[in-house]
Amino acid sequence: MVNFRIIARVFSLVLIIEGLFMLLSAAVSFLYKEPASILFSGIITLVTGVLVFTPLRNVEKLSGNKEGYIIVTGIWLILSLFGTLPYLLSGSISNFGDAFFESMSGFTTTGATILTDIETKPHGILFWRSLTQWVGGAVFIIISMSALQVVKTINIQLTITDFTGQTTDKIHPKIKETGKRLITIYWVLTLAEAIMLTIGGMNIFDAICHSFSTMSTGGFSTYNTGIAAIGSPYFMVILTVFMFLAGTNMTIVYFGLKRNFKKITGNSEFIFYTLTCLVFIVIVSFYLWATSVYPPGKALLEGSFHVVSVITTTGFYYTDFSHWSSFLIMIMFILMFTGGMSGSASSSLKIIRLLLITKNARHEMRRMIHPNAFIPVRLDHKIIPPGIIINLLVFITLYFLVICFSSLIISLMGYDIITSFSTSASLLGNIGPALGSFGPFTNYAAIPVAGKWFFSFLMMLGRLELLSFLVLLTGNFYRR
Repeated sequence: MVNFRIIARVFSLVLIIEGLFMLLSAAVSFLYKEPASILFSGIITLVTGVLVFTPLRNVEKLSGNKEGYIIVTGIWLILSLFGTLPYLLSGSISNFGDAFFESMSGFTTTGATILTDIETKPHGILFWRSLTQWVGGAVFIIISMSALQVVKTINIQLTITDFTGQTTDKIHPKIKETGKRLITIYWVLTLAEAIMLTIGGMNIFDAICHSFSTMSTGGFSTYNTGIAAIGSPYFMVILTVFMFLAGTNMTIVYFGLKRNFKKITGNSEFIFYTLTCLVFIVIVSFYLWATSVYPPGKALLEGSFHVVSVITTTGFYYTDFSHWSSFLIMIMFILMFTGGMSGSASSSLKIIRLLLITKNARHEMRRMIHPNAFIPVRLDHKIIPPGIIINLLVFITLYFLVICFSSLIISLMGYDIITSFSTSASLLGNIGPALGSFGPFTNYAAIPVAGKWFFSFLMMLGRLELLSFLVLLTGNFYRR
């Protein structure tokens, strides 16, 4: 049987933490002399978390990984459900469906929005909106360590990394200490970016909000036109650098800060991630210059910014790239299927999966020539078990099947094939802006209510990496 006492304990802690972050947003509202709606939201969330808090006995039993799958799915649902309170109580969003869409988009770090006039919203709401992304990114980084410590004697396997092939070195043998150090790096980088944006002339509030969005690879902005409203070369360079760091495994950043460069240069995933970014930056920038769209400097600036933004699934935009040439639009569409490194807050397929599948394809060709040879897939001198390769193949197959199926549903809403496929890829990859009708400078306000619920489901499915949720729909999950 599933131990629901442990599940309730985790959910109560999630609500308490979310309530505290709401109180932080309420403090921002207080500074700007705005209504106390976020304060009431925080109190409701905190009280609910305290009421749900479940004491555990000295010895609690777990039924395999079932608790982990329920917790992983439940965390995003609970965060998003209670995350609607600030929007609804403040009147910033009038109906629950829209508020849930905005909340889910924030916590899953998608960055899709239904708001049509962002700049008129209260500062407290804009802060909460950006903070939801930062919290969602932090939660995903913790989950990516594959285990959650409920109490000192209980570790729940969250299993979301079973399908990534992640082999990154640990920075500490204890999961709890590793988590502390990774989250410390996460907020230090956020603070560093905010300081650098402030030095460039951005006001403190906008600098903090955009730093939350960058490091979480979320993409929410405090401006209606996104980065185009503040797009000086200095800001674009800073955002590009920190987007790249946000898409990097936090352990790699840790080794960099410790000047342990052998760990970095010897990490195949980081090299592949860096080369992917550089190659597509060169292609896009050169094409923008060669076709006389921009002069060399601007072509490199915009090419770098948008390529890194899409690869890391951040979704920031300065130009409506859906109006570029067909060749560049196709490039941007392909990049929607990359994603950053494992252990980062980015989503989509992830670089590690693409690297392992590429290696496996090459090895399969060699096996066809030498059928009796033992040719294992290796990554950083470690043999990858065949079971992980099978999991990756299953994941990628399901990923594209979901995109095809969801594209059919979107097309039933009356949208063209480019809009349907790109929107499906964007939402499942937690990117935000798509192509066609939902390009960078548009929003999702016009979607019917049923469509918004479906889009919210896609965002959550992408953040859960498909299999962690789909396993809940199988009959075997509910058998003893």
